[in-house]
Amino acid sequence: MFRVLLFLLVLIAAAFGLAWLIDRPGEIVLNWQGYRIETSVLVGLGIILTLVAIILTIWSLLRFAFRLPPTLSGANRTRRREKGYAALSRGIIAVGSGDAVLALKSAAEAQRHLRDEPLALLLRAEAAQLAGHHHAVEAAFREMTQRNDMRLLGLRGLHAHAHRRGDVDTAHHFASTAHGITALPWTSSAVIERHVAAKDWQGALAAVEHSGAANFIGKSTRDRQRAVLTTAIALDNELTAPDEALRLARTAIKRAPDLVPALALAARLSTRRGEIRRATKMIEAAWPVAAHPDLAKIYLDLRPGDSNADRLARARILFKLSPRDPESRVVLASAAIAACDYQTARDTMLPLIQGAERPTARMCLIMAELEEAEHGDSGYIREWLARASRAPRDAIWVADGVMSQQWLPASPVTRKLDAFVWRRPDEHLGADGETDEAVFSSIPGPSESPALIEQMETKAIAPPAPEEKFVPVEAAAGESASESSTPEGEVGQQPDDRDADAAQTSKRRGLFGN
Repeated sequence: MFRVLLFLLVLIAAAFGLAWLIDRPGEIVLNWQGYRIETSVLVGLGIILTLVAIILTIWSLLRFAFRLPPTLSGANRTRRREKGYAALSRGIIAVGSGDAVLALKSAAEAQRHLRDEPLALLLRAEAAQLAGHHHAVEAAFREMTQRNDMRLLGLRGLHAHAHRRGDVDTAHHFASTAHGITALPWTSSAVIERHVAAKDWQGALAAVEHSGAANFIGKSTRDRQRAVLTTAIALDNELTAPDEALRLARTAIKRAPDLVPALALAARLSTRRGEIRRATKMIEAAWPVAAHPDLAKIYLDLRPGDSNADRLARARILFKLSPRDPESRVVLASAAIAACDYQTARDTMLPLIQGAERPTARMCLIMAELEEAEHGDSGYIREWLARASRAPRDAIWVADGVMSQQWLPASPVTRKLDAFVWRRPDEHLGADGETDEAVFSSIPGPSESPALIEQMETKAIAPPAPEEKFVPVEAAAGESASESSTPEGEVGQQPDDRDADAAQTSKRRGLFGN
């Protein structure tokens, strides 16, 4: 609307101007080189306007001719850029969806259209990595290191690629180079891993302190890692500098009160120095949050001259501190067996044996020890040993699939600090795809199992029937005759005694129903 009004105003102004010129006629005279040109003002003005229009037209044509190549080149570049970004989008989506073929094709197209685009180079590296072309991956990341804006990205890619190949030295070289340019969380972690791999605990501790100061890791993580490394240093100094080792262990406990190796080391060194009361308080304070066999062993052996009854009394203290922890029951049962308090041992182990979870190998071995010490029944002993051979494994130090009897500061696979966790290993399925539980089936009584040899083929050995004395045929005949002549009231074993023995045997046999 505005343009229409403007056009009308210009048209009206031109009409008024033309009318004004017509009302005021005049002549234009031009003398040039002996020529005399005379014309009216209106015609002269028209000639001038025509010449201006011709000059402008010629100028426009010349300008278009000179600007045509750059214009065509710019349009071509724009078209190529659009194609490149379209290929880049397809490639990123293909990498995310796992389509290696489309990712490689899109990466090549994006690289062809976008030669200086950083994302195109990154897509090429990601596509090659997805397709498993290791040399292409390394070449792409090395090309990134030649550019100032992508140097750190290229170094991180080379570090990760070398790490996947297992080339620890090369990975550390790239991480150190990047750390020298700019300290970043991943470079700090790589430096820590390098010190850990070399068992340079002091260097790793300094790197952890630097990472914590730069806020690369949280305070809780920093304190935990500092405690782990301090414990590692203390363990190395246990024999050569016990006083320094004790100081470091106590420092580690302040930072991580549930760190079992530090607790065990501090308690062990305190005991050697005669600080029995201090070691006792230390273990009792840690037991509710860190029940562990090593701590229990140190606690029970605080005084070497103590009797088994004294050890049982201390085991009861641990049980009261953490009654729901299976380790407390196992420790109490073991101490009770050593003190010949078999009823306490059986009552303590009963919830573990009859609970919802399957008893572990250690629990089964304790029950076998209890049967041997209390009754000497070889049938039940063999059954518990059979259960132990196929029971779930007990807790052990586990890190990245590696199991170790000894605690280590870092994983031997990934070099990650504080990777070992005290837990039960994962159970594996049997050949039929199910966890074997045949040994946990109920044991038939003597009347149900006349042939023990056949039972051994499919399950654990059943308990023996009441013992029979094998005597010569003549003696057997004599005994048979004497038994037939013996009055009913003169039988050696009374009915009440037989009922008590049967009840006890039934109770013991019931433990195998789980």
